[in-house]
Amino acid sequence: MKWLQFILSHSIFISLCAAALCYQTFELLHIPANYFIYVLVFFSTLSSYNIYWMISKYHFNNDDLKDLFRNHISNLLFFLLSIPGILICLYYVPDIIPEVLIATGLTTVYSIPLWPVKRLAFTRKAGFLKTLILAFTWTYVTVMIPAGQAGFIHKESLILLFITRFLFMAMLCIIFDSRDIKIDKINSLRSLATDVSRKALQMIMGLFFILYMTTGFILRFYFDNNAQIVAFIITGLLTYIVYRFSLRKQGYFFYYFLVDGLMLFTSLATYVASI
Repeated sequence: MKWLQFILSHSIFISLCAAALCYQTFELLHIPANYFIYVLVFFSTLSSYNIYWMISKYHFNNDDLKDLFRNHISNLLFFLLSIPGILICLYYVPDIIPEVLIATGLTTVYSIPLWPVKRLAFTRKAGFLKTLILAFTWTYVTVMIPAGQAGFIHKESLILLFITRFLFMAMLCIIFDSRDIKIDKINSLRSLATDVSRKALQMIMGLFFILYMTTGFILRFYFDNNAQIVAFIITGLLTYIVYRFSLRKQGYFFYYFLVDGLMLFTSLATYVASI
């Protein structure tokens, strides 16, 4: 299982999930797929996550830069190897550069609490904003970048998909935040899970789930696609089941394979329904 742990720990799997969500965006908005978008989002996710893990290791372990690069050389290599892939894609799809710059800005904002700058220490108390910014960043990358290079798009369907994707990503973020409550408190970091009680968090999760199912259903009903409605209901039920399991103590593979894998599953469900 070492190969699987390597794929998960170096964000290869989650990068594939991000690319898969772009496919779902193309399919649900009924716009032609652009394969450069898949590659761009894959390499962008790969680079951002690997550099984020290095920044977090530096922040929590207080290693000097030499030890940091030596101990995490593989993460650094994945980050560096992703840059040419991103630049090549932008060369062929220059129209999405504004969306990519916004996505880069959002990713940077999310990492600010880990920066070794005392004047920025107050951002570690951002709390619920940390959770919402991450969910919004994922939504923006996997919806607006694929849609940004397209021509005419029904605004109603774009808004519905954006809201649905945001709620979906917010639920996944809450699952991870709930896991990290103790660690975040030790490191003086805040999230939605640390800011509210366990009962309140479950109520928020329930509200997000209801809204997610509602907007997702309306989006598919908008295009009168019964197969996609069935696929979405199955995805929604599986998401709720995974959430219920997350209320118990779970291990590494549960979160980084099963929870993250929900992104891949919902995209596969969309693909199967489109056949």
